[in-house]
Amino acid sequence: MQNQYPVLPTAFVTGATGLLGNNLVRALLAEGFRVKALARSPQKAMQQFTGLEVEIVTGDMLDVPAFAAALKGVDVVFHTAAYFRDSYKGGSHREALRQANEEGTRALLQHAWQAGVRRWVHASSIAVLRGAPGQTVNETMLRDEVDADDYYRSKIRSDRIVLDFLAQHPDFWASFVLPGWMHGPGDLGPTQAGQTVLDLAHGRLPGVPPGSFSIVDARDVAQAMILANRHGRRGERYLAAGQHMDMGELLPLLAEQLGVKAPVRRIPLPVLWLLAAANELFARITGRPVLLSWALVSTMASENDRSRFDPAKSAQELGLVFRPLEETLRDEVAWFRHHGRLPA
Repeated sequence: MQNQYPVLPTAFVTGATGLLGNNLVRALLAEGFRVKALARSPQKAMQQFTGLEVEIVTGDMLDVPAFAAALKGVDVVFHTAAYFRDSYKGGSHREALRQANEEGTRALLQHAWQAGVRRWVHASSIAVLRGAPGQTVNETMLRDEVDADDYYRSKIRSDRIVLDFLAQHPDFWASFVLPGWMHGPGDLGPTQAGQTVLDLAHGRLPGVPPGSFSIVDARDVAQAMILANRHGRRGERYLAAGQHMDMGELLPLLAEQLGVKAPVRRIPLPVLWLLAAANELFARITGRPVLLSWALVSTMASENDRSRFDPAKSAQELGLVFRPLEETLRDEVAWFRHHGRLPA
């Protein structure tokens, strides 16, 4: 059933300057929402949303009370903020992940409830699911924390916090959208996906790393979140994971859009383990972030060929459709060129 709102409903978007968040803000505006966009950096938000009618709320998930007043009058929270990139930059990030992804979610739920908000769409992750290698995974195949790294564990617990809140508040509504590896325009960060594009363009990829993934356009994930709010069921998970592939398949497609030559030599996994160990040691000595962390290589190894996801539920219940991958990569490269990150 379609949700009924007053004229120009108000959405509150966390992580609004991120790859998913900024595309969600644009999609919500196109749907007729007023948007309050939470950003740690107002300068970055103004850069991201130039010319758009967006109310920028300056704040950090580590201090929800500081921006909680902005939740007044909000009809639905879209929670996309998460501590992610830094957790793969070497060393232990367990406490930072707990504070941002778990305690931040808990605090935001409580303050949203106190402000009168009764709807919530949660950007979860395929990290909360797991199947056997080669198996097609659906929303019921939940990952055990034993099989999770620190980031994956924080996402599992964040979901659980939302589900516990639902159990305690029968008149509160929430659903979950589970994205795969997001690419697309608007990657101001850049994310690891955008960095892969830039590294390939500048000849910084010495070979083809192992591992597989599920690639999806961030704009399609944004649409999934809007559709989940409109058609989703309370407490349900919806995959927005996209196409299964590996780097050997992706890099030639990216190279074609960039007009460069793609590497073809495969990098053996043992070589990556050695590089990661050396990088971690270098980071401990210098205090600088690693280029290749032990956590990232561990994820590549453990998740290889576990990235086949079944979108049937999202297609049937939400009407979600994924755009062609070529369109995603073309628009991603064009955005980087337009913003001076790549030669015109």
